[in-house]
Amino acid sequence: MDFAALAPSTETKLAGLLLAVPELVALDLPGLVKAAGYPGSSVIPATNYVLSLLALKLVGTRRVSHVDDLAADVGAGLFAGLVALPKATALTTYSYRLDHARQTALLAGLGKAMLAADLVSDAGGDLDLDFHAIMHWGEDVALEKHYVPRRSQRTRSVLSFFAQDGASQTLVYANADLTKATQAGEVLVFAEHWRSLTGAWPARLVMDQKVTTQAVLGELDARGIKFLTLRMRSPALQRHIDAVPAGAWHTVALDRDGAYRRPKVIDEEASISGYPGTVRQLVVTGLGREAPTVIITNDRAASAKQLIERYARRMNIEQRLAEPIRSFHLDALAGAVPLNVDLDAIRARRRRLRLVVVRLKRRTYSPVLRQADLPEVAVPWWGGRTLRFEFE
Repeated sequence: MDFAALAPSTETKLAGLLLAVPELVALDLPGLVKAAGYPGSSVIPATNYVLSLLALKLVGTRRVSHVDDLAADVGAGLFAGLVALPKATALTTYSYRLDHARQTALLAGLGKAMLAADLVSDAGGDLDLDFHAIMHWGEDVALEKHYVPRRSQRTRSVLSFFAQDGASQTLVYANADLTKATQAGEVLVFAEHWRSLTGAWPARLVMDQKVTTQAVLGELDARGIKFLTLRMRSPALQRHIDAVPAGAWHTVALDRDGAYRRPKVIDEEASISGYPGTVRQLVVTGLGREAPTVIITNDRAASAKQLIERYARRMNIEQRLAEPIRSFHLDALAGAVPLNVDLDAIRARRRRLRLVVVRLKRRTYSPVLRQADLPEVAVPWWGGRTLRFEFE
């Protein structure tokens, strides 16, 4: 980017993009991109390409209509260290140069950086897992059909997998390279990923019953990984629950607000098909549902109260995932930039900028932002120039 060609002052509608720059510098984005082996071109380095793709996700407009508008905005270009963002064709072509191995390498580097920056509350790995089907909006393509909750139907879509820190609700892993044949084993793939980051297996994985199979649960147990999931209520299981005498139920007092704080529980051992040995089974009523909730786990040390409360925190993961889905437009699979889902030296001139000042107008920031103490940072993809924020 030729900073000497920039006007001394200019207006932009996308100054908010630059608020992400200090965090990206702190995470050493250029180092992560280089370590992952992302390719560049003779005109645009790899880091600037990645920043251009990120800009499309950070703005509050779906990418299906806003790419050309963004490309001409000096703020978006500055964010990516370019005079202007690449056009749709260039971004699409670049996206499809990125194979899954590079995405995995970037995830590994990013995960280590997040752990080092204390962005993950529990480095031991008490994590929530879930799938999300990204619906395809274009012409018929060779995609499998998956159930899409927002449409209440099975339709052509890309099945993606997410892992989220249970305490901080930070996304720590994602994979959109799944098929029906591989989805059940993705839990084990993620466990290996976590061990590569931390040197240890995750402490506990909390998931819906559709995330994996009972046989894979046995493999988690063999690795010493605690799991917490639901069990489908088969007719035989329902008959078992109906036959439990009233005296076998006991009341648990939960630390939560609302009307459902004292559910009744049966805490027992149970055999399930495909799983070696037995699992601990909690049959819970009084949680606001007509049918009992059946939780199974290999954790025999935690109390029933602790396990119920932990699974309850996971039960709103769909709502928590809705925020990044909405913010990063994960459901916009087809559009003006049909991206791959699975994610020359500048000659010196007469005037050289060493400091970039971003002045945010009063209406564009909240009291939280005013108190954020935004740092001055030297930005590597700006040739080491410093970024400073000021408020009008």
